[in-house]
Amino acid sequence: MCDINSYLKKSSFLAIIFSLSIFFPNKITAQEKEENEVFKPHHQIGISINHVHVFEGRDDEGNREVLSLPAWGVDYTYHLSKKWAIGLHTDFIIEKFKVEKNLESGDDKETVERSYPIAPALMGIYKLNDHWSFLLGMGGEFAKEEDYFLTRAGAEYGYELPKGWEVFGTFSYDFKWNAYDSWGIGLGIAKNFGG
Repeated sequence: MCDINSYLKKSSFLAIIFSLSIFFPNKITAQEKEENEVFKPHHQIGISINHVHVFEGRDDEGNREVLSLPAWGVDYTYHLSKKWAIGLHTDFIIEKFKVEKNLESGDDKETVERSYPIAPALMGIYKLNDHWSFLLGMGGEFAKEEDYFLTRAGAEYGYELPKGWEVFGTFSYDFKWNAYDSWGIGLGIAKNFGG
């Protein structure tokens, strides 16, 4: 009986050692491969479906309301290094709406109509780690009624998929000078190429 218990203990111990020897070298090899991987500058094109929120919205009777507007985002990004990138990120609001220009100087706040505005911004991007990126840039919001200069800040969370694909969530805040603010959230997919 003693021999069987001793045999089982030795067998279990050897099975554990064998399992660990298989697992850890692969883990170490994967880490070494990732650390030795040389970064190559590359391009990325992304598309997202967004909701843009405006607190200073107006309904047809002129009453104040918070607007949640459907939008698309189309982003081009050039990754300069593992940490830094630049890009042209454009939002397309696909609806007409009215908004109060609450950032305009003076006591009388003008209500303006916006027809399907397009808001491109040249962005500087800092990638904090494998998933989080922070963005800051400037651009404009263009509509047939009037154009506004804007400053945009944002954050993105991305998750890499095989073959250069990535899914991401995005949050942005647009400060439209002498006009109004808006903030947006979205979910998108992107593809890396040229690296």
